Amino acid sequence: MKHFLLIALLTVAFFSSAQKKVLVSEGSIKIAAFGEENLYFGFATDDKIIFSFSEENEKEIKEVEIIEYPSSSRYTDFKVSSAKEKTVTVNKEGVYRFRFNNNSITKRVCRYTIERIPGNELTRKFNTTVTWITKNDTIWKTDTKNVIVGYDTTYIKQTKKVAVSTEKHEELLLDKVQRVHSETNSNGNKTWLNFTLPANIKTESETKTVVAWAYWVGVGKEANEAWEKNVKSVSKLASGVASTYLTPLGALAVGTVMQLILPTMGEDVSYSLTDQQNKDLFMAGKQYYVSDQGKGVAGYKKITSANQCQGTHYICLYNDNYVHGIDASIKVVAIIETVKYEDQPDDIILPVPRFEKQIFSTPEINTYQMPVIVK
Repeated sequence: MKHFLLIALLTVAFFSSAQKKVLVSEGSIKIAAFGEENLYFGFATDDKIIFSFSEENEKEIKEVEIIEYPSSSRYTDFKVSSAKEKTVTVNKEGVYRFRFNNNSITKRVCRYTIERIPGNELTRKFNTTVTWITKNDTIWKTDTKNVIVGYDTTYIKQTKKVAVSTEKHEELLLDKVQRVHSETNSNGNKTWLNFTLPANIKTESETKTVVAWAYWVGVGKEANEAWEKNVKSVSKLASGVASTYLTPLGALAVGTVMQLILPTMGEDVSYSLTDQQNKDLFMAGKQYYVSDQGKGVAGYKKITSANQCQGTHYICLYNDNYVHGIDASIKVVAIIETVKYEDQPDDIILPVPRFEKQIFSTPEINTYQMPVIVK
């Protein structure tokens, strides 16, 4: 009988000790206008949570809630300014969230007390501190895509323009003897000539392009004799490309000969190559600009620049002899390249992909924070 009473007394003492409240947290919390604040604490199995709060100015809080993490609501109250010892029983160890929500345009300040009554003496010293850890969840997303599994070859018939022949020929643009008077002649000792290069032509079947041109300026019989020597020299060249050009200037323009024979004696002339505007300045005795110039019994020049192979050009002549006039021989030839085109087959080999649907799974990792009890 004595032993039975002793056990009974110890049991009552044990449960009396277990029923004593343990303070978890108390303090004040400020909730901003239209804001929310949360407190997190851990509790042991069979704990009883004792929760009290009051707004310092007795103003309402929109909502006060105790949630078993993550989302199981255990206690909720709306539009209250205080609560006294609200009790929630803890069915299993876990984290609880104490949520204060304010939908007012002004802040709220609440005084709160959170206590626990341990389920037994063994959990009295349970650590209610919560820490936050980072967790990763992997979600596999399935998608169906069209995938290339091979290629089929398709031939598309078409044509393209192909050059089938290229020819160059010489065209005489100017061959004239021009009188240039002396300084004392009333007609003046300046004169000019002009010539226009053939316009380039382009059609679907043919193109004609001025690719080069050349000019010759010579004075009197000495220059004429030199010209005849050039004619004979060119005619002695082997048959072939050179034989398609009739004059020494044509051979010079295409590069068959690099230089021409010039006279060493005789009257000289000053000559220049320019445009109409600068020709007018020359005739007016004003400063003018030229693309080429020279002085002598004879001279020549080959032009291949594309921007000078079109349009009208002027040759200006000047005689500095005080008494005697001179006769200047002016020759200009152009080299025209003719290219003829034909339509020829040009089939395109076009690879056409073959597709089939295949299923793909792609991992998507979501990272988030979660509260856990500190052990």
